Amino acid sequence: MHFLWRSESHFNLANLVTMLNISAGLIAVYMITQHHFDLAIILAWFGGICDIIDGKIARRYKLSNPFGIQLDSFADFLSFVLVPTFLIFESVYRHVEFPALIITAGVSIYYVISGLRRLIAFNLDSISGEVARYFIGVPTPLGAILLWLVYLGFIYGLIPEAGVMGLMVAIGYLLNSKIKIPHP
Repeated sequence: MHFLWRSESHFNLANLVTMLNISAGLIAVYMITQHHFDLAIILAWFGGICDIIDGKIARRYKLSNPFGIQLDSFADFLSFVLVPTFLIFESVYRHVEFPALIITAGVSIYYVISGLRRLIAFNLDSISGEVARYFIGVPTPLGAILLWLVYLGFIYGLIPEAGVMGLMVAIGYLLNSKIKIPHP
């Protein structure tokens, strides 16, 4: 069990918690395909908790390694970019017909590419040691929370379908903006 406490281990404790996040994200995607949106949201929030815990474990026990950094970004991409985008696409736009489907798909793809670009840029900055006390642009977990709020706004009749699309584009833009968000 020494591998749990070795920073060079791919299966150290921090990375195992990250793998829980990935597992929750994968199961959430399946739940979305079955239209169990509430369970998918619970799994996504569980993934978010894992994302917080894995970082705290990695820092406290000095378990951070390049593999873990990449694994964490993959988990973030799955749980905080793909899951919320797919949730909105399946729940909000499932009744949309062609040609509006092309627009909704384009908006969803824009958000996914924005999230992916954000995570890649963050990783490159991490490798070069340029991570500051603040994030430049909205972090993907915060973007996921904002999309969740948009989803709730739609479900409760506060935001129309077109508003959801506009907000997705705006949040996708903010992921790669120059806005400064304090780093915890």
